[in-house]
Amino acid sequence: MKVSGIVCEYNPFHNGHRYHIQKTRENGATHIVAVMSGNFVQRGDVAVIDKFERAKAAVRSGVDLVIELPVAYSLSSSEGFARGAMYILNSMGCIDELSFGSECGDINKLLTAVQASISCSQSQELKALLDSGSSYPSAMHLLAEKKYGKQVGDIFDSPNNLLAIEYIKAISYLNSKITPFTIARKHAGHDQPEVICNFASASFIRQNVKEQNAYSDLMPETMYETLLQSVNSGKTASLANLEKAIMYRMRTMTPAQLRDVPDVGQGLEYRIFEARTASTVQQMMEQIKTKRYTMSRIRRIFLNSLLGITKDDLTTPPVYARILAINERGTDILSVAKGKSRIPLSTSLARLSEINAVTKRTAELESLSTDIYNLALDNPGPVGTDYRAKIGVTG
Repeated sequence: MKVSGIVCEYNPFHNGHRYHIQKTRENGATHIVAVMSGNFVQRGDVAVIDKFERAKAAVRSGVDLVIELPVAYSLSSSEGFARGAMYILNSMGCIDELSFGSECGDINKLLTAVQASISCSQSQELKALLDSGSSYPSAMHLLAEKKYGKQVGDIFDSPNNLLAIEYIKAISYLNSKITPFTIARKHAGHDQPEVICNFASASFIRQNVKEQNAYSDLMPETMYETLLQSVNSGKTASLANLEKAIMYRMRTMTPAQLRDVPDVGQGLEYRIFEARTASTVQQMMEQIKTKRYTMSRIRRIFLNSLLGITKDDLTTPPVYARILAINERGTDILSVAKGKSRIPLSTSLARLSEINAVTKRTAELESLSTDIYNLALDNPGPVGTDYRAKIGVTG
């Protein structure tokens, strides 16, 4: 039994994800656990369809067990996102390998980039670049190239490489025995607006869903059927449907309250506060944005503010592993984890919430995030659905 972990969003699950699972199996994985973002995703957006539907489609497409990444971590920086997911996988006590895609596709080059990242992050030159207005990724790219050469610097220029670096750093930070394994991304790149051999980025597919263009050949049939049903029933989500709620929240927060929101620092709270006079979310973001503050970071700040997530919610690592979908092989994983896991595992959010004060806070945030997500649907959903959700073993 070789259990491989994957950190994902599957927003939506597409042919590139299926290829990743295939290559992970070819590398010897008999069982696969995915730690997946819930209804809100790391780029600062709502997921195109509900987390339970995405999780079921993933299990029907090759994953054995899907665990939810708590919303405070799914709406975190790449470092927080990676550490939260890796903490869950490591705490389960039965994960042998972490499998992830990267533009680089070479684990040795990524390990070199990790050392460069650690070294550069402690440099005064990095602080100077940030103070001059550079974003963190671009500053790391410039500094790594200067200190380690163009080949290493270029690794910092691609989004999946950056996440890969954070995954490996998280493994080291946790002193984990999980082995990193990377697969080169095939054909279409991250956010690339084109189709190559039936491979396309998730963002390109989401755009086609929105515009009602053809996309059935870009994903497994089960994912396409789920998406089509969601579109026809008004169960696809859009951040635009939360526009007034976001504007209300941002207009009523004080600089002191903004200071407590993750990703807010270096006086950014005053810049956000001054932008509250904008008439739309897009105008507000454009007033806040600089080279240092990316749109993804600003969107995460808006959504964390809307959900009431604070920096305190990230001081404790994930306190449980909530199961979103599972098949028979997934029950094998749970059988092994039962005697080894350092955090509780359950399909019931209500049961997990009753363990202690921290699990209650985490569960309450999850339930609230789903209630707000249900307002982002084209056909808004009811309240309290997260606590009532029930899952079975998917074939």
